[in-house]
Amino acid sequence: MQSPEAGAAPALRPFPRVTRRALLALAALVLAALLGYLYFKTQGVDVKRQNEVLVLFRELKEIDARWDVDILRARTEPGPAPLPPPDYGAALNRIRNELAAAARDTNSPALKQGLPDLASAFLQKAGMVDKFRKANAAAMQALARVLASDAEIAGLVRGTWQAFRERERLVAAENAVALTIAEAQKYYFAPGEAQRRTLETVASDLREAAAYVPAALRNGLLRLDGNVQQLLGAKPIEQDLFVKLSFLTAGPRVNGLTSAFSREFESLLAERELYRVYLFAYSGALLILLGYLATRLIASYRQINAANEGLERRVAERTRELSETLRQLKQSEAQLIQTEKMSSLGQMVAGVAHEINTPLAYVKNSLGSVRGRVPELTQLIFEAEKLIELLRSGAANPRQLAAQFALVQNLVTQFKEHHVLDELNDLVKDGLYGIEQISDLVVNLRNFSRLDRSKVASFNLNEGLESTLLLARHEIKKHAVRKRFGDIPPITCSPSQINQVFLNLISNAAQAIESGEGVITLTTRMEDAEHVAVDVEDNGKGIPPEVLPKIFDPFFTTKDVGQGTGLGLSIVYKIVEQHGGRVTVASAVGVGTKFTVLLPLVPPEPAGLAP
Repeated sequence: MQSPEAGAAPALRPFPRVTRRALLALAALVLAALLGYLYFKTQGVDVKRQNEVLVLFRELKEIDARWDVDILRARTEPGPAPLPPPDYGAALNRIRNELAAAARDTNSPALKQGLPDLASAFLQKAGMVDKFRKANAAAMQALARVLASDAEIAGLVRGTWQAFRERERLVAAENAVALTIAEAQKYYFAPGEAQRRTLETVASDLREAAAYVPAALRNGLLRLDGNVQQLLGAKPIEQDLFVKLSFLTAGPRVNGLTSAFSREFESLLAERELYRVYLFAYSGALLILLGYLATRLIASYRQINAANEGLERRVAERTRELSETLRQLKQSEAQLIQTEKMSSLGQMVAGVAHEINTPLAYVKNSLGSVRGRVPELTQLIFEAEKLIELLRSGAANPRQLAAQFALVQNLVTQFKEHHVLDELNDLVKDGLYGIEQISDLVVNLRNFSRLDRSKVASFNLNEGLESTLLLARHEIKKHAVRKRFGDIPPITCSPSQINQVFLNLISNAAQAIESGEGVITLTTRMEDAEHVAVDVEDNGKGIPPEVLPKIFDPFFTTKDVGQGTGLGLSIVYKIVEQHGGRVTVASAVGVGTKFTVLLPLVPPEPAGLAP
């Protein structure tokens, strides 16, 4: 039989004091190590260094944007630049060196991986921009020589007008010169293949016209043809470089690297925030378990508050930076809209120049012919006055009197045989007719731009369409225009902006008709008691269904490279939207397209219409 002590469980013996102290020391060491680790992981990020990198990226984007603006300005504003283009080589070297140093300091994988490709892209674009500037200068010089030929050839025509009897050939040659200069300007601003063929055709007509005129004028015409050929040779090189520049990835690489670096920075901040959460939880546990760490926890709490305040300041600074970026984007948008306006103005100026040159030829040729007849008329008056003096004297020699009378009679007979008075009368009529045509064109140009009126005014849409049709006559002359104008009241709007909407829509309608004579139908009507509708309809090729939803997107275009910026319909949409209206489109492939502009009689905020 067993004793009670034999059946009882053995008692747990406590750890020896030394062992317990060792375990406590080890636990304290582990807790301290964990606290130290968490504290290290929550250390603040070098925001200043990160912001310096973002500033360097912004400088790169500004250099890339200035390159793009310089290129667009060189293509849309012919003539010598007011200042030589800046050299960004030193700035690029400085930025590259500073970014390389930042990559080492921040140990950023995004910078280390992206900087070599970024530097290569900017080096490639810098070289391409230099080549483009040289090609643009060559094309610009060729265009300047073409434009300078106008005055030279006009003087040669005047010089040969009296001696050369086949004056219709002189007029034809002068018209060919005017058409060649106008088409050369159009080719400079829109160097597409179709415009190149047109310019080559008119240049061929110019050479043909030169074969039937005097030698001096023929040499002038051939010099003009040589300048045109230089333009035809220089512009494709510039256009090819422009196309290559549009596909370079310097700007997108900056944006991509900026986004990657920002994401990396935000990820680092998020990691720091996560470890701060861990630190809070761990500190709370230590506060419950270890009272003697209260002082340290309070100090940590104060540090965290200070870090939060610093973070709030950094967020406020970042907000201000984002606001500044938004303002710069709005400025870029305004510059792009102005570029589109300049493109439309270039096309319109070419058409107006063509329309003015023909009546101007009447005026110049008529005045030149009148000046040629003035000596004959002066001689007749002088001899007639001598005859009158002889008759008044009463004592004139009969033989002298008879000779003077015969001379005057001979001059009068020559005047009658040559029909001088009839010719002078016809020349004056031709000159007046040409001046009236020029005056009508100028009046309509003023009505189109509305520069003599306030930005926001009462405006009749029918009158605006009439003025736009006259200014776009050169572009739509191959097509029939049907006007179905209704009895509509004036609306309150910005006339110059509404005229720009009409010009863009009518030009698009004319360009949508690829071959043959088309029909453009313009309709105005009252949509309801408070809105007026304008329909611009064509029977062109139509818009495919998959393209239709994108036509109002900025930079979207179906035209060949160099023939469109992709901003026309986007600007139309924005102008109409600013007026409190809307634009709709209906199209069928092979049938045609109809754009409908709906405008209120009084916009909601007229003061906001000024561009």
